[in-house]
Amino acid sequence: MISSVCVVGTDPTMVHDELHRQIAAALEGLDPATALEDFTAGTGEDVLARVLEALRTPPFLVDHRVVVLREAQALTRDAASELLEWMASPTPAAVLVVGVVGARSAALARGAQSMVETAVGTRSTDRAAYVQGRFADYGLVVEMVAARAVADALGDDMARVDPLARTCLAVYGPGPRRFEEIAPYVGDEGDVPEWDLTDAIERGDLPAALAVARRMLGSGARSGLQVVNALQRFVLRLARLDGAGLSRPEEAASVLGISAYPAGKALATSHRLGSARIAEAVHLVARADLDLKGGATFGSRGETGDWDATDLTVIEVLVARLARLVGARPGAASARRRRTAGR
Repeated sequence: MISSVCVVGTDPTMVHDELHRQIAAALEGLDPATALEDFTAGTGEDVLARVLEALRTPPFLVDHRVVVLREAQALTRDAASELLEWMASPTPAAVLVVGVVGARSAALARGAQSMVETAVGTRSTDRAAYVQGRFADYGLVVEMVAARAVADALGDDMARVDPLARTCLAVYGPGPRRFEEIAPYVGDEGDVPEWDLTDAIERGDLPAALAVARRMLGSGARSGLQVVNALQRFVLRLARLDGAGLSRPEEAASVLGISAYPAGKALATSHRLGSARIAEAVHLVARADLDLKGGATFGSRGETGDWDATDLTVIEVLVARLARLVGARPGAASARRRRTAGR
């Protein structure tokens, strides 16, 4: 029997859902009324003393006791050290389940006998696999095609997978599920990572870039200024690399303070665009930033009432201009002029 489990993640909802699963596994069917002690750090009382007392007290009428400590990132360094001492020499017939949101108590994660991370990979296959796994926890079977469709709809909002699975279980019961059955309960599309937008812009794929930008705004997770800030980071990285004389992704990564893969992409784009187009891209983003801060207005809401018309208009114009500017290959404009002249 594992004596200590630490659930770690950046999303409180996902940590809570995983704690629920780990507690059920640790109980092994025992009655929570007699086998479970549940505490939350940071509640203003000496929680640690009560946690340690529960861990050191022999279980009564059950084979083992499960002690839960939520929000353990709120513990002081000294309190965390005391808990680590117990982890290093655990009391027999006691299981400690700890929840940590963020990295402030990373030591607890390293000290636990088992660590469970709630992070989900950024690749579509990782997200689809996560959807399959969470649904399977509730006895629901979804094919990869359906899991991918759910993951695409939720985007970055993977915290909604667990509640979605519970809803489908309540509606349909366990068993195989098709996306058509799940779709009515998915809700609004979730946010997507900013590189979905910048990748589409770099490809010059205007329809895809506009669709991603609209989704960012429509998800409610970002304002227009936040989308502009993402594009500002994108163009300023290109500006920092322009003329720096760099040739390798590792060099660019050192300058930008990011990993080699995105740094290499930025370096290639910077070389392809050149100083003039990079300067124009910086100007376009700066102009959009000013427009959203009061430089322009297109009314408070769009025709449907779901969009801020100024945000939507400014972002769509910016994305269209950047896609044409950044996505255009060298010589493309002159080639178009030659084709037009030859007609």
